[in-house]
Amino acid sequence: MRVKGREYRTIWPKDGKVAIIDQTRLPHEFALVMVETLAEAAAAIRDMKVRGAPLIGVAAAYGLALAMQADPSDAGIERASAALLATRPTAVNLRWALAMMREHLLPLAPAARPAAAFARAAELAEADVALCAAIGDHGLALIRKIAAAKQGPVNILTHCNAGWLCAVDWGTATAPIYKAHAAGIGLHVFVDETRPRNQGASLTAWELLQEGIPHQVIVDNAGGHLMQHGGIDLVIVGTDRTTATGDVCNKIGTYLKALAAHDNGVPFYVAAPSPSIDFSLSDGIKEIPIEERAASEVTEISGVAEDGRIARVRLTPQGSDAANPGFDVTPARLVTGLITERGMIKADRAALAAAFPERAAQTP
Repeated sequence: MRVKGREYRTIWPKDGKVAIIDQTRLPHEFALVMVETLAEAAAAIRDMKVRGAPLIGVAAAYGLALAMQADPSDAGIERASAALLATRPTAVNLRWALAMMREHLLPLAPAARPAAAFARAAELAEADVALCAAIGDHGLALIRKIAAAKQGPVNILTHCNAGWLCAVDWGTATAPIYKAHAAGIGLHVFVDETRPRNQGASLTAWELLQEGIPHQVIVDNAGGHLMQHGGIDLVIVGTDRTTATGDVCNKIGTYLKALAAHDNGVPFYVAAPSPSIDFSLSDGIKEIPIEERAASEVTEISGVAEDGRIARVRLTPQGSDAANPGFDVTPARLVTGLITERGMIKADRAALAAAFPERAAQTP
């Protein structure tokens, strides 16, 4: 996708290092960072310089490749995998990507592993781009159908950032939006601010601005009101982990949007690439670990001050504590459909198993 007219991806190898866009500095500063070591890769994931389930997986793959330059032994693979796996507990893509890398590297001689690791990480990156592009094509058909029936711009609500910044390119929930915009379909995107990290307001809005797509940022509590008054034609969100039964774990607040959509008859779709589907789980509410993040993300906020400085300020009374669960689970019954790289499918066990039989069969 584009930044000021120039095409970028979120991550790419360069001279034995890995370049990333530092997403913690957006939207006020566009900065590229070079990651050189396993420790720096783990910190980039943990501190959310790279974030979003698909990108976390690819970043972990490149992190393991960096580790192979320092210690390509079997023990080095296991140590690096454990360090990377510990960075973020909720997104299943992290575990999936590391499993793909270990499966590829362990049969090789240690001397061959550094080059092979970078090559395999690049393959996973390209695969992610292809998955997201395919999701965009299937979602485009959905938007095109709504546009034809409505005879006017399609109003779409998003939550958090499931854009190209959450993946290597295209994004998941935004891929259909970008494809529809390129096809000349009229769109208006309502962007949830997505407190507490404001990834909608900071990242999705920034992306849409770069692509020239009409949009407005709304507070998280406004979505239900817009649905009640016919202002939303469909909701498209991403997913950090989807169970074998179709329960969807996504950024905190997604469940409330699904409830409002269900109550108002608004279609609620989840863009779900197959690496985010966890066929080992059946009950998302009981089985998916929910990351509890720092209270400071709730009690403080950063922005541009009047003098142009990027400043961090406190919102809450000194001494008031805060809880900060990073994700919630939307039950499958509230999901209209899953937009996958293999088409639109129902959010249930039979449909998921039929669409991805090779994945379902491998699960104990």
